[in-house]
Amino acid sequence: MELSFKELLKAIDGEVIVEGKKTFNRLCIDTRKIEIGDIYLAIKGERFNGNKFLKEAFLNGASIAIVDEILFNLEELKGLGTVIKVNNSEKALLNLASYYRKKLGLKVVGVTGSCGKTSTKDLIAAFLSEKYKVFKTKGNFNNQIGLPLMILELDSSIDVAVLEMGMSNIGEIDVLANCARPDIAVITNIGLSHIENLKTQENILKAKSEIFNYFDENNTLIINGEDNYLLKINNKCFEIKRIGYNHEYDVYAYNIILEEDNTTFSVKENNQEFTFNIPMAGKHNVLNSMLAIAVAKQLNVSLKEMKKGIKNLEATSMRLEVIKRDKITIINDCYNASPDSMKSSIDVLNSYKKGRKVAILGTMNELGDESINAHSEVGCYAKNKLDLLIAIGKYKDCFKNGYSLESIKTFESKDDFISNINILIKENDVILVKASRGMKFEEIVNSLEELEI
Repeated sequence: MELSFKELLKAIDGEVIVEGKKTFNRLCIDTRKIEIGDIYLAIKGERFNGNKFLKEAFLNGASIAIVDEILFNLEELKGLGTVIKVNNSEKALLNLASYYRKKLGLKVVGVTGSCGKTSTKDLIAAFLSEKYKVFKTKGNFNNQIGLPLMILELDSSIDVAVLEMGMSNIGEIDVLANCARPDIAVITNIGLSHIENLKTQENILKAKSEIFNYFDENNTLIINGEDNYLLKINNKCFEIKRIGYNHEYDVYAYNIILEEDNTTFSVKENNQEFTFNIPMAGKHNVLNSMLAIAVAKQLNVSLKEMKKGIKNLEATSMRLEVIKRDKITIINDCYNASPDSMKSSIDVLNSYKKGRKVAILGTMNELGDESINAHSEVGCYAKNKLDLLIAIGKYKDCFKNGYSLESIKTFESKDDFISNINILIKENDVILVKASRGMKFEEIVNSLEELEI
């Protein structure tokens, strides 16, 4: 971090209760990952209290520790490092990230939506990469702990930070937006994810719209014009750009060609046509690409520069990741799942021309009262698109009721399926693996990779 000790104290409104070293490198919340010269921030979770591990943090190399509870003998810590007391560690983290973001003064792009956030983030970073030095959110660091940690990894060499913003309830995006203060915000779509907490899609729209709570005439919102809920957004205080499939939008795609492991489409700029080939499958990634192109255009990146930049695409793992083995092809999309993303992934599987199309689908979490209908709807959508549907978990019978074909097998758990994997999977199969993160379907992917046919 490019901050002085004085700035650190000011940002977190902290009090030094043990004097010691005042130099530091980065901030860390896990004593097991502490490196020499780090700041250790003690976070409290449901099952742990980081305030208990100060001595371990110092012994592992931390120079400074930030705590919100004193659960240690001050005398024992003298000579080990500096201890700073704050009222609340999580708020201190957010305040520190907010202070640091303002000091750096770089451009920030915030990305939210019910699904497609991570792919869109990856595409934005790639399209910008030819012209700018870009930082993007790592993994799923998109909540009230993860996002400020990402901001604190930035430095003055970065031109643009692309930050993913997730939520499960009203008010959470507001906290993230207040911390990151995006110059440009992107909303991918409004689906059913988190409807268990928010009850209606109107409330999901309201929650996602918190990303522009701090906008003024200098900010731009970029939205998916093909989403009916997002079309309801209308604000005269800031600029809104819409993307889609026809010329009425600010950025639109045409001549779309969908293939097994890539997507081709055309875009016009000043009556000049540019054709893009994206190494990501599925029509939904055309929309994600349009959102990314709109961001890049807003930051004065030419389409020619974008075409070069896409070569730098680094897609996040477990999202439509194609794994080709000797005798089978695995589509690893088990990072998360919602009804919309399930359907998009089924479409990708359906695009394969050779081999049996096999979908291994599990529970979509946080759908509340919509769970039964949503799983049945996905089953119905898969009808006539697959050669075999394997449904696993609590809603396996809902998938079955929607699918209503004999080419389905159901299992109570992934372990039950894995014990039958040799019977069900055949040579030349193309296999989609998808479920919500909590199902840990990467264990199925691992079993498929090790399978001998």
